[in-house]
Amino acid sequence: MNMRKKEPWLCVTKIAIFVTVLSCLVTLVCAADAPDRIEVGKFSAEPEGSGAPAGWRPWTFRKIERHTTYATTREAGTVVVRAKAESSASGLIREVKVDSREYPILAWRWKVSNVYMKGDVNRKDGDDYPARIYIAFDYDPQRLGLADRVKHAAVRLLYGEGPPLRVINYIWESKAPKGTITPSAYTDWVKMIVVESGGELANRWIDEQRNVLEDYRKAFGEEPSTITGIAIMTDADNTGESTTAWYGDIVFMKR
Repeated sequence: MNMRKKEPWLCVTKIAIFVTVLSCLVTLVCAADAPDRIEVGKFSAEPEGSGAPAGWRPWTFRKIERHTTYATTREAGTVVVRAKAESSASGLIREVKVDSREYPILAWRWKVSNVYMKGDVNRKDGDDYPARIYIAFDYDPQRLGLADRVKHAAVRLLYGEGPPLRVINYIWESKAPKGTITPSAYTDWVKMIVVESGGELANRWIDEQRNVLEDYRKAFGEEPSTITGIAIMTDADNTGESTTAWYGDIVFMKR
């Protein structure tokens, strides 16, 4: 009789143990399925001599008629993207969905032929960079203040779409010290982070690695949403100068 009284509790215990084990197995399977890295720019796998790499598209701007040219080329046995700017501006952009909490580390390599004499991150007429990596984040416009919501609505009306409201630009700057974090000369929706500065390392491949999650927190003082886009851009329209940049593979990685 006592055994019969205990049987229901024994069944509940077995079910609880089964559910716990199953939950652990599901967690392990999901963890195993999640890759350690997301290759958003696998340029080394591209054929030499092509334009925009697979998954990327040209990114141009109204009122800027001269565009930077992009092409895949071989450097030291590896295919990379070469950008040539001559008083021009345009980029290559790719839409992505990346959780910066799961993949906070961004790694890439780049090289520039020179920096700009007139380049200045604090001035609109100096807002050119021989190389930059542009990271856009999802952001609800309703979180903006009234003035910014009006501005965002006006831009959407003019261009048919609203600009990203949270953007980090990793830049190779002309003068500002490495580590500088400052708003764009055009809008505080965009934060500029100086990764390299000056021409001392010109014509040399530089490997970079940044913690996007920590950089976003420092730049905006809040937690980031999903990363929605990434771009590379070499521009010279404001300074009227010229340069060449090379971009290697770009990946997001776990810690």
